[in-house]
Amino acid sequence: MTQVLVAAGSNIEPVANLRRALDMLARHYPRLQCSRAYRNAAVGFEGEDFVNLVVGFDTDDDVQSVLARLHEAEAACGRARNAPKWAPRSMDLDILLFGDRVCDEPGLVLPRPDLARRAYMLGPAAELAPATVHPTLGRTLAELWRDFARDGHPMRVVDLGWPGGESAA
Repeated sequence: MTQVLVAAGSNIEPVANLRRALDMLARHYPRLQCSRAYRNAAVGFEGEDFVNLVVGFDTDDDVQSVLARLHEAEAACGRARNAPKWAPRSMDLDILLFGDRVCDEPGLVLPRPDLARRAYMLGPAAELAPATVHPTLGRTLAELWRDFARDGHPMRVVDLGWPGGESAA
């Protein structure tokens, strides 16, 4: 079994779209766990605030199968694969960690390069899996989050009211 951590975010009907994506993912990964959800400012462009969280699950699926499931969930939320990178999103699902796998291939870089630089990824990931060791930095997510400069990165808890899965909070 491989532990997978996935960042989920939306700034277009975020609560409804995150709930839809979580429902879809929980059908394939029934022991899906979720961090709390957080509202934070858009990064890289002017736009509505995002709501972000991290989900985790164990799987025997290979990384391409997991990516296919994530793309299905994004499509169900109205995400077009050719959408601009720095723009509003109905759903954005990105693998942060896939066990201790390290790779740099077209369409897949693991671990996610901005995991340790983005509060909205690192904070929820550390909440969900604090003892997980970042495969290239050699430090736990909790240690990385403890040392993260949080000034300028305000995040407010949002209640998704999502009944499925398990909560780490």
